[in-house]
Amino acid sequence: MAKVAFLGLGVMGYPMAGHLQAAGHQVTVFNRTTSKAEAWVAEHGGALGKTPKEAVQGADFVMACVGNDDDLRNVCTGDDGAFHGLSAGAVFVDHTTVSAKVTFELYDAAKAQGNAFVDAPISGGQAGAENGALSIMCGGDQSAYDAAEPVMQVYSKICRRLGDSGAGQMTKMCNQIAIAGLVQGLSEALHFAEKAGLDGRAVVEVISQGAAGSWQMANRYETMLDDHFGHGFAVDWMRKDLGICLDTANETGASLPVTALVDQFYKDVQKLGGGRWDTSSLIKRLRALD
Repeated sequence: MAKVAFLGLGVMGYPMAGHLQAAGHQVTVFNRTTSKAEAWVAEHGGALGKTPKEAVQGADFVMACVGNDDDLRNVCTGDDGAFHGLSAGAVFVDHTTVSAKVTFELYDAAKAQGNAFVDAPISGGQAGAENGALSIMCGGDQSAYDAAEPVMQVYSKICRRLGDSGAGQMTKMCNQIAIAGLVQGLSEALHFAEKAGLDGRAVVEVISQGAAGSWQMANRYETMLDDHFGHGFAVDWMRKDLGICLDTANETGASLPVTALVDQFYKDVQKLGGGRWDTSSLIKRLRALD
């Protein structure tokens, strides 16, 4: 078993760190809101670091799951950042969805001081984190991935290296691009069924068994029909991710017309007061247009 630090105990990080502790790893946690770290230690055991620098001392692996580019930079290279406390040879694994730009920056900074950096964004939502069934898409040096992969397997159903540094973040962008179009399509189908006077549940029972079936349909249609949007991955975070997708598309020359349109639809949801609703709330926007 390894000595592991986990930085960031949000809806994803809290259960992920718990799986590591339950698997027998020696876990030290840090969270910006100290009370949440204290609650985690009370529930799971392990240790608490008052700063990222303190939390990572002596760790073989450091896992981070924070908010955005600025949060990640701060937790890594701020005054009390993790990079100031890393042991020689430690592997830093970033589970945050961030830009490839900050990933390259931190990969280089880690390598310059004798550490490894793996970008490893996650998909599967709060339920996936709680059930230890996340999909993890990784970029970075093969040797660093090989070392960290057994640790990540504790909370994943699939974990793959897609290429060099940044490949994990680029793959996560593909994931978010695909989800955006799927959720909009599902929202329109369910909204159409409602307006046509059809039984939405009966419709999904039939069409989910054919080419229209998807994870989003199987896991979100009932709560969408019931106008309930409390599944965790918020519209605010989706817009952050889609912003990264669209900025990167401008840099690479990729065309993302549907993604750009759905991003504006999510902006409409925010105007409805739904920034903390989950991403399936696109149907709420359609109902508001009635």
